[in-house]
Amino acid sequence: MTSLRTLGSSDLEVFPLSLGGNVFGWTADEDTSFAVLDAYAAAGGNFIDTADSYTAWIEGNQGGESETIIGKWVKARGNRDSVVIATKVSQHPQFQGLSAANIKAAADASLRRLDTDHIDLYYTHFDKPEVPVEEIIGALDELVKAGKVRHIAASNITPERLKASLDFSEREGLARYVALQPHYNLVSRDTYEGPLQELAAKEGLSAVPYFSLAAGFLTGKYRPGTKVDSARAGRAQEYADSERGQKVLAALDEIAAAHEAPLATVALAWLAAQPTITAPIASARTVEQLPDLLGVADLKLTDEEIAKLTAASA
Repeated sequence: MTSLRTLGSSDLEVFPLSLGGNVFGWTADEDTSFAVLDAYAAAGGNFIDTADSYTAWIEGNQGGESETIIGKWVKARGNRDSVVIATKVSQHPQFQGLSAANIKAAADASLRRLDTDHIDLYYTHFDKPEVPVEEIIGALDELVKAGKVRHIAASNITPERLKASLDFSEREGLARYVALQPHYNLVSRDTYEGPLQELAAKEGLSAVPYFSLAAGFLTGKYRPGTKVDSARAGRAQEYADSERGQKVLAALDEIAAAHEAPLATVALAWLAAQPTITAPIASARTVEQLPDLLGVADLKLTDEEIAKLTAASA
């Protein structure tokens, strides 16, 4: 049984791979989403990541489709107490921004779609610098005190705003961020490494990175000159055609062969070995894609292998 990890200073114990819900209601319909969620839970997974805006970018969708599917699955399986549900606020078409009123209204809407009385981890999806951190933290603290949210977290935020938020929480004795969700992977390191990662380490925050597989590039199916039929192929192909991307693939190929493991598993294992990282986020649009992601729970790279990947991705 894979051991769970404590998320920051919270009491949440999470599986070392967070299942991304961005595909639910997009490239995975409800039945397929249920099957993926069932397989993830059967493997011991308990940490599901979504957002109120998923999947508003699809024509005919309004946002909240992913939350609705997750809510239906949890109700059908009767497993609410054994899963950690993380969702986010600020990007839903009808609930834009981080004003106090919007945060509270958006949380209530998420609770209805998830068909639950509490959100385990509630992220500010994209920071809004025009809103004082005092207003944001104050609203989030009210949700925690009301029992609607267990713990709070931030995504897409600058070190300066994160520090100001943590300082305000500390000073006023209010709810405090326990986790951070940065964009971070082998071909996008400067989006997290440096001041933001250093602050997370200093303040005891867990990092739960998104785009862990670089839009699928780090699965190895995108190679220079190849064409892949995927909704995310454009971005992944850019990585494949870059010199850095080719160096990373070469290192991944070598290490994956040594472990007889899929490239995706190795890429996630490198990420999981980085300071502050508790659980990378990755999504599967089919059950068949899931084992390569779940493998991160058991694959431990050597220091030499980690260094080789770090050098290739520099």
